[in-house]
Amino acid sequence: MTSEASGDLSDGRVGLIHYDSANPFEFFHILQGEAGDPQPMFGWLILPDTPAREPMPCVVCCHGSLSWRGHHHEYMVRFLEAGMAVFRVHSFDARNVQSVVADQMAVTMAMMLSDCYRALALLQTHPRIDGERIGITGWSLGGGVALYAAWEPLRERLIDGDVRFAAHLPVYPAAHIRGEDNRWTSAPVRVLHGADDDYTPLRFVEDLISEIKPLGVDIDVISYPGGHHSFDSIEPLTWLPDAIRLGRSTTKIDTDGQMYVEGSDGSRYAANTREDRAAGFRATRNVGAHIGGNWAARRRCFDDATAFFAAHLL
Repeated sequence: MTSEASGDLSDGRVGLIHYDSANPFEFFHILQGEAGDPQPMFGWLILPDTPAREPMPCVVCCHGSLSWRGHHHEYMVRFLEAGMAVFRVHSFDARNVQSVVADQMAVTMAMMLSDCYRALALLQTHPRIDGERIGITGWSLGGGVALYAAWEPLRERLIDGDVRFAAHLPVYPAAHIRGEDNRWTSAPVRVLHGADDDYTPLRFVEDLISEIKPLGVDIDVISYPGGHHSFDSIEPLTWLPDAIRLGRSTTKIDTDGQMYVEGSDGSRYAANTREDRAAGFRATRNVGAHIGGNWAARRRCFDDATAFFAAHLL
């Protein structure tokens, strides 16, 4: 293995992979073509003991606001046992960040989207990976990444040509962003979400589905009764007083890429920059949410996730 960044995996290497990414702060910056500072990135490419086929499918995995946790790896074990490779992206570790629960600004969805799309481009060059059968999943913050990786205006800025993820599995994502340019992937999108989530509420997902499914987008949701945020963990239900939760408002993106929140009087509040986000937080102070496992949901979700990728990647 090498510590030098790679733009090519044609030598078939596995394990620790260093590559180059970038630091766009917000979707606005991606849409404006502003990549931000270069960012050294790394991930782990793990191959199954018995591939389902050669070249094999792969699932790109991205963590949540608390970084990598045990239950994330339970999914990955299932994917590997089903014969699919896994590429685990280390967006926080590469930036020397442990958690963004209390600020959500040290590492953003836009940065992680850059990390994942550059991983997708890299995996296209691996001789044992089927470039047309690469899916993406993520949890919480990473769930938002897996969801909005399906929005075409972002994809067009983040990767060349017609390269796309073949399937999207967001797990309890933040789904509060809406674009006027409503072009989405033709690949399947399935959301796994807790019905009682008060961190990233299910209603944002349901509203998004009701908006884009009539446009022909292949998107649905499995909701788990009694499930809160991180319903798939083994941790007891806990109140996080500093967690920045979603409020009532959606963030909208106009056709010029400008992001804004609309006030009750019809006024617009910009949501493009670090300063805009900090001002919005000061104005709303949406803090405090529950996080913790639900055994009934856990017993279902790993099978649901594996079945989704088996149906669309194998």
